[in-house]
Amino acid sequence: MKEKEFGEGYLQELSTTAGIANSVPPRRYLLSSTQEIIIGRDLSCQIVIDGSYSVVSRRHAAIRPAKPNSWLICDLNSANGTYLNQEPVLGCRILQAGDRFILGNNGPEFVFQLLLSSQPKPSINLTPISEAEQQVSFTQLFPIFSTGGDLTKKAYLIPGIFTVVFVVLMFATVGQPETAFFNQMLVATYLAGIAYYFVYQLCGKHKPWWVLFSMALSTGLILLSPILPLFIFIFRNILPGRLPLPDETVGFGQLLLRMFFGAGLMEELLKALPILAAYFIGQKLRSPWREKIGVWEPLDGILLGTASAVGFTLLETLGQYVPEISRSVGLQSGDGIGQLVGLQLLIPRIIGSVAGHMAYSGYLGYFIGLSVLKPSKRWQILAVGYFTSATLHALWNATGLLSGLFLAVVGVLSYAFLTAAILKARTLSPTRSQNFATRFFNTPK
Repeated sequence: MKEKEFGEGYLQELSTTAGIANSVPPRRYLLSSTQEIIIGRDLSCQIVIDGSYSVVSRRHAAIRPAKPNSWLICDLNSANGTYLNQEPVLGCRILQAGDRFILGNNGPEFVFQLLLSSQPKPSINLTPISEAEQQVSFTQLFPIFSTGGDLTKKAYLIPGIFTVVFVVLMFATVGQPETAFFNQMLVATYLAGIAYYFVYQLCGKHKPWWVLFSMALSTGLILLSPILPLFIFIFRNILPGRLPLPDETVGFGQLLLRMFFGAGLMEELLKALPILAAYFIGQKLRSPWREKIGVWEPLDGILLGTASAVGFTLLETLGQYVPEISRSVGLQSGDGIGQLVGLQLLIPRIIGSVAGHMAYSGYLGYFIGLSVLKPSKRWQILAVGYFTSATLHALWNATGLLSGLFLAVVGVLSYAFLTAAILKARTLSPTRSQNFATRFFNTPK
C-alpha cells in the first residue's frame, strides 16, 4: 500500500493587485502548517492587499491550518464578504486543491494549491508571506481616481457637500440684519440634518431621501392645517390636557397628567399621521415602490417617525419658540440681543431633538413597524408604543419646569429608549444582511 503523501499548501494570486503594472508576475504565498495567515489591507497582515482595493477590509480573511495537508478559509466578518468557488463563506470552509476564493466583489482572487512531496518544486519561488508590495501605483499617489462610489458610501461626501454649502451661505449673509430669519432657518435646517443623519446611520437601512423629506414636510403642513386646532380642542379641552398658564401653580402629578394628554398623546399622534399614511400608500403600490415608501418593518417606522419629528421640531422652533423669545427680549434689550437669544434657544432645541421629539416619534415608529411584522398582536403593540412614547414626552415637559438635572435624566432615558429600539429593529429586520450599520459595527476596519 502506497504511503500517503503530505505536501505544502500555497496560494496563487490570479488577479494582479489593483494599480500594479500587469508585468508583475502572479505572486505565490506559502502557507504555514502551524500558524494562521491573515489577509487584508492592514500592514500587520501576513498577506497585505493593495489599499486601492476598497472592497477588502483591513483584516478580511484568514487561512488556518486544520490538520496535516489541510487548511481552512475563514471570513473575519468582512464588510463585503469572502466567496469560495462563488459561494459566500460563512464562518470557515475547508480548502481543496484548485479551490478559488475572492475577497469582496471584484476583489483580489486566489487559488489554493497543494505541492505534494513527490512533485518537483516549481520554478517560481514562493514569495515570503511577510513581504509587502513595494511598488507605488498611480492610484496610491492620486487616491481620488480609485475610490469611486466609496466617496459617497464611506467618506460621507454628501454631508460634506451640504456642510460646504451651508458655510458659504452663512458667509454670504454675515452682517446683514435683514437676513436674520434666513440665518436662523439655515442653522436650524443644518443642525436638524446632522441629528437626523446620525439616526439614519444608526438604523442602517436605505430609505430614499425624498421619502424622508416628504415625512418632515407633511408634518409641517399638518401643523399649519385645521387638523392642529381640532387636536387641541380634543386633547386640551375635552380631555384633561389643558396646559398650565404662565402664572398658574400646579403640583407635579397634575402637571404630568396634563402634559400626558395635552402634549404626549396629542403631539405623538400628530407626528404619527404621516407614518400611517405612508403605510397605507405602500399597501397600494407594487414592488419596489411599496418597500421604498411604505412601512414593512420596525426600521421603516423609526426612519419615518424621526423624519416626521424633524418637521415638527423645525416648525415649532422657528414658528413659535424662537420668534416669541426674540420678540420678548428685543422689546427690552434691542433687536440684536433678541436675535442672539433666539439663536441660543434654537441650537439646543434642534440638537436636543435626538433625545426629544425624534426619540419619542422614532420609538413610536418602531411599534408601528413591529405591528406590521406581528399583525395578530397589532393593537396591543400599538397601544404599548403610543402610551410609552407619550409618557416619555410628558416626563420631558413636566421635569423641564422643575430641574435641569431631572430634565437631563429624562433626555438620556428617551435617547436610550430610541437607540434600544433601533438595535432591536436591526435584529428583527428581514433585510438584516443588507444593513450597512450592522456591517459597519461588526467589521474590523
